[in-house]
Amino acid sequence: MSTHRILRHRDIPNIASLDVYRAEGGFEAFHKAVAGMQPADVLNEVKASGLRGRGGAGFPAGLKWSFIPNNLWPHYVVANADESEPGTFKDREIMESNPFQFLEGLMLASYAVQAHDAYIYLRGEFWQIARSLDGKIAELEAAGLLGEKIFGTEYSLRLHTHLGAGAYICGEETALLESIEGNRGQPRLRPPFPAVYGLFGKPTVINNVETLANVPGIIANGAAWFREMGTEKSPGVKVFSLSGCVNKPGNYELPLGTTFRELIFNHGGGIPEGRSIKAIMPAGASSSLITADDRALDTPMDYESVAALGSALGSASVIVLDDSVNVAWMVSKTVEFFKHESCGKCTPCREGTYWMSHIADRIVKGDSRKEDIDLLNYVARQMQGKCLCALGEFSTMAVVTGIEQFREDFEKLQRS
Repeated sequence: MSTHRILRHRDIPNIASLDVYRAEGGFEAFHKAVAGMQPADVLNEVKASGLRGRGGAGFPAGLKWSFIPNNLWPHYVVANADESEPGTFKDREIMESNPFQFLEGLMLASYAVQAHDAYIYLRGEFWQIARSLDGKIAELEAAGLLGEKIFGTEYSLRLHTHLGAGAYICGEETALLESIEGNRGQPRLRPPFPAVYGLFGKPTVINNVETLANVPGIIANGAAWFREMGTEKSPGVKVFSLSGCVNKPGNYELPLGTTFRELIFNHGGGIPEGRSIKAIMPAGASSSLITADDRALDTPMDYESVAALGSALGSASVIVLDDSVNVAWMVSKTVEFFKHESCGKCTPCREGTYWMSHIADRIVKGDSRKEDIDLLNYVARQMQGKCLCALGEFSTMAVVTGIEQFREDFEKLQRS
């Protein structure tokens, strides 16, 4: 009996084998859906569960599926496996160790919107995972779980993997679609949104790997079962990727609403060498910094509570900073990453990330001018609300909140 809902491989040896996965109830949900449920019934069950996207935005998955129009065909489903956010490594573990649950979720999403082709977009560095998934897909075809007239019905489905070239921007859903189509991976101007004009100009659902891995359990056991864990507005479990200044970094599957304190100290083993915790980045490099006081540590990790702290849960890639870390140094590393990954399509992000990185680097090296801290803050704030996609906006979060809450770290480097 597995105590995990997503990371079931930790309880069930060899669940990455199709025979073992099926012996543990695998693809029963898919059979139940295709052979005995209408597509709308599957969609409504996911909507009733309250499952929210696990890739960052936290948008209700069932509601997203319902936006697909039924007067434009064909439909497509795309799994976003371009896991490029610094500090996030949950989807990789799912695809490597519990791949069939993810694939079954993708297949259920495809049935719900009547898509006959679905794509898995993986970052270029995941070529070994792509090769493994190709093998798993071939096994499913051989077993009659994919292909034509599945379970003797009129429904047909094919799955395809697609490797990117390692660009962070392709985690943005419209840049991802451009990349699959063979174009440069740059965001599209919206509207129209992918639900209407997506892959190859057709209605498309795009979901994160972890989001899809939740779907088989919902269809097999019902929406009420899914809601037994988590909070009312953020139901279910979440895989938290914990890293930084902790004794036991790793992926932890916990109910949404678990506090930062429990994750960091009970599961993560606390801070090395008995040092004090200083700050938390709850959503990786793209999140606002949170001062790690008692209020923050006792905050439930759900979408609403973290937002009330002035940050976002995002993909729940929790990076911990202890009192040995200078926040100005961390900010310089963060904006250097975003400068490198900017696609250059819009001026605010292209120029803004360059100048933020240039100024932050000056501060860290002790070559800055007195006004550089305020100038860095000014550049970041000028970018906000003006970028074509969220990447540009994300690049400013650590800068603005770092200066707001830890200005003395910047001033310390100036004095030195």
